[in-house]
Amino acid sequence: MPVSDAARLGERAAAPEPETPLPSRIVDQAIHWTVKLDFGEASASTRKAFYRWRDASPLHALAWQRVQALRIDFAGMPPALALNALQAADARRGAGGLKRRQVLKVLALTGISVVTAASVSELAPWQRLVADASTATGEQRTLRLEDGSTIALNTDTAISTALGAERRVVTLRRGEILVATGHDDGFAARSATVRPFWVQTPFGGLRALGTRFVVRIEDERIRVTVQEGAVELHPAAGGATDVARAGTTWWLAKAGSMPAPSQPFEADGWADGVIAGKDMRLADMLAELSRYRTGHIACDPRVADLRISGAYHVRDTDRVLRFLMQAQPITVIYRTRFWVSVGPAEVR
Repeated sequence: MPVSDAARLGERAAAPEPETPLPSRIVDQAIHWTVKLDFGEASASTRKAFYRWRDASPLHALAWQRVQALRIDFAGMPPALALNALQAADARRGAGGLKRRQVLKVLALTGISVVTAASVSELAPWQRLVADASTATGEQRTLRLEDGSTIALNTDTAISTALGAERRVVTLRRGEILVATGHDDGFAARSATVRPFWVQTPFGGLRALGTRFVVRIEDERIRVTVQEGAVELHPAAGGATDVARAGTTWWLAKAGSMPAPSQPFEADGWADGVIAGKDMRLADMLAELSRYRTGHIACDPRVADLRISGAYHVRDTDRVLRFLMQAQPITVIYRTRFWVSVGPAEVR
């Protein structure tokens, strides 16, 4: 039976003390390290940081050992079964307010270990634990890196960053980001060179050429919209490299890249907290709006092609739905808090 990186690191943990209560935040920290060590690249600096955390307090060591005790190896389990268990546990967490440690127990009881199968690293519940920065559904935030670059994270997004001696790398694990690359002045002053800036995604790499651009992960590819400068597109499977220039939008898949049609809304409008566009299909606008709320917005085909224009604030999706119902011949029905149906207005 294979032994995971996290399990090996846990050999130095303190002996368990069943009677000792543990603060929930420390248990969550232990789960965070478990996931990061097995799903992340576990560099020497990451290991050292883990050791510092674990050895800083007997409670940390105890939490680490207790979390490790919940782990069950499932190397031979079909991926579909693992996915179903993860989705069920995540749904229970969302519906009942379960803590991460409770979700881990649910997985353990169903024979699932969240830290022993590489395929699980791509699933939504755990990408945020691996990431250096993330946002929840409906949340947005902006980071400023040491090189002067800024990264805006849209709703439900997770990234990792690594500013190394040879290059600067932002790994987009899920969601959407707006990148404005910095000049790397501090590093250039010391070495007389500027490190190349890369965005790595599951479908390939993007090398920024002094630029501002939006990257969005979709089903089997990413959408890249360049607003300033240019971006080199490097498919994950190799092959031809294309250059996306300012004012263009491209698809990048593992097998290659190609120009993409423009979106019905502004690619970076979300950075200002809005969905903005002209002559948008109602169905397209509602699909975009649903990214900012927990649950689903269903659009009846009878109203899907209604055209709307304007700027709609994403921080209050219910208010947007009420406005649309007043401005368009539609009705909005809340079947549950998480399921909204938009259909034609009733004829009186």
